[in-house]
Amino acid sequence: METEQQPIDPDIEPYLIASFCAASSPAVPAAAELETAPIIEAPPVSAWTHLGQEVLAGVQTLVSAAVYATLIVTFGFQVARVDGLSMAPTLEDHDRLIVNKLVYELGDPRPGDIVMLYYPLNPEKMFVKRVIAKEGDTVRIVDGRVYVNDIPLRDDYVPAEFRSHDDWGPQVVQQGYYFVMGDHRNNSSDSRHWGPVPKKYIVGKVKVRWWPLQDAKIF
Repeated sequence: METEQQPIDPDIEPYLIASFCAASSPAVPAAAELETAPIIEAPPVSAWTHLGQEVLAGVQTLVSAAVYATLIVTFGFQVARVDGLSMAPTLEDHDRLIVNKLVYELGDPRPGDIVMLYYPLNPEKMFVKRVIAKEGDTVRIVDGRVYVNDIPLRDDYVPAEFRSHDDWGPQVVQQGYYFVMGDHRNNSSDSRHWGPVPKKYIVGKVKVRWWPLQDAKIF
């Protein structure tokens, strides 16, 4: 038996189709809220811990400075102080100097150099003197006037009142030795009294007077 189909009202057909599609489609969940990771705060640093860190950093700095200073003194430069007036007026008592110890590892002392050396009669002491003559040179002193290889030494750095009036030599400086004198000729113990100095006793060349500051000078 045939059933009679009721016609669908064209005005409500779109709404029925839309309702059917909505019912047949799976429900779309609402956008989930973003979860944020909890913020973990670092535990507070105590005052003692902070102080310990600062002390450790200071100790490390001091140790590093000591190592660098040791390397510089051992292999390169040395700070020295003048005791006495044997090099006056060029150097005065208590002047502070910087001595280049490396220069004579690469070359030889030259006449005119101001050097720091071990006292030959007591190597525990150190002197500062000026190189006057090198190995092979003949040194002679007549009434305080110095001659090297019979040529008068140009020593305008010695004031008249600091000159001596002694006689010495002539003597040839032996191989590997140097003749040294103080600029204060009448107040200096030097090669006139204890002979030439072996090169191994010459520590280095005086390069800078850094104290007193007003008299600072590069030699």
